[in-house]
Amino acid sequence: MNYQITIKKAYTVDEIEDYWTSDDYIKLLEKFDYPDAGDSDLATLKELLFMAISDFEPKDAAVIALEYKLSENLNEGQIQQVSNDMLLDKVCEEYPEIGLHATLFHVNQLLFKAYNGTFPNAKATIIECSFVPLEEESEMELTKENILKLLNNGLSGSNLIKRLFDLPMTENLPFPEAEDILWEVQSTDNSNFTIITSEYWLSKEDIIASEFEGILEIVLDVE
Repeated sequence: MNYQITIKKAYTVDEIEDYWTSDDYIKLLEKFDYPDAGDSDLATLKELLFMAISDFEPKDAAVIALEYKLSENLNEGQIQQVSNDMLLDKVCEEYPEIGLHATLFHVNQLLFKAYNGTFPNAKATIIECSFVPLEEESEMELTKENILKLLNNGLSGSNLIKRLFDLPMTENLPFPEAEDILWEVQSTDNSNFTIITSEYWLSKEDIIASEFEGILEIVLDVE
C-alpha cells in the first residue's frame, strides 16, 4: 500500500504534559514524608513534591521514585544500580531493556526538575503528521510498526532506528521493537497522528523531508 506522508510539526520537549497525575503526586508526597496534600490542585501538588524531594539526597530520591514506578520491573539491586547511574548518564536512553525507556525518562525528568539540574537532562520528540493512503479503497488501522516503516523515507540515513533496525525498517519483516521505540501514538481519525518518542531514537533533525511517499507491505496469511 502506498501512502502520502506529511510531517506537519516536529519539536523537542523535556517533559510530557499530563503524564504525572494528581494521584501520582499525592502518593509520591506520602513516600517523601509529606502526607495530607490531597486537597491541593495539580500545580500545587507538583510544587509541594519538588520541595519534598529536595529534602532528600538525589540518589535516595531516585530510589523512591524508581520503586514507585518500576518495582514490578526491577528488583532492589537493579533499582540501586539505576539510581546511581542516573546521576551520571541518561539511563533512559542507555538501559538495555528499551521497554523501560519511557518510564525512566519520566522519572529522570521529574528528578531533573526537582533538583534544578543534578540529573542529566533528557529530551523527547513530538511529531505531528498525517498518513493518507493513495489507494482510496484500502485503508487499515496503522500500528506503531506500520508508522515507523512508513517514516523511513523521510528520515536521515544517520537516524539511530534506521542504523540499528535497517532490515525491519526496509523489508517485509516483523518489527516488535517498534512498540517500545514509539512511546505514544495518538489519533482520532487514523490519518492525523501525534507521535511521542525519545530524542535518542528520533530527533527533529533526523527528519529530512516534510512530504514524501512510503510503501507498506502487508503479509497475507495463506492457508
